[in-house]
This record gives sequence, C-alpha cells and structure tokens, in this order.
Amino acid sequence: MTPVLLLLLPLVEKGPDEEDVVAGWTAFGLFGLLILAVAVLGFSLTKHLKRAERSEQEGRYDPPTRRPAPPEA
Repeated sequence: MTPVLLLLLPLVEKGPDEEDVVAGWTAFGLFGLLILAVAVLGFSLTKHLKRAERSEQEGRYDPPTRRPAPPEA
C-alpha cells in the first residue's frame, strides 16, 4: 500500500498555478443574491410575527389559550 501512496502523493499535492486562482464575478453575484435572500426572509419573518401577535391579541385563536392584553403605558 505504501508504494501506491508514494506514487499518488505528488499528484494529489499539486495544486493549481497562482495565476489560475482568481476571484470571480459569478461567486460575488451569488454571494450578493444570498445576502438579499436573507434580508427578504428576515423582513417576511418580522411581518408574519407581528401579524400573529396582533391576531392573538384580537382573540382569533382558541379562547382558553388567549393571553390578556398587556397594560397600556
């Protein structure tokens, strides 16, 4: 097994040349789209949580699980 590893090791250790490794615009664009998707999902989550809280305060859920309204300050 050791002779096989010694023959394959130089092939595995060889990486790409330095001039072949560049930052691409495609990856940058995908990163930007991921950031945009997380922002949209965050705004949507906030909107739905506010709507659920308002619906609970209005008593649209099961009455035994209804919480009292918080005191007005």
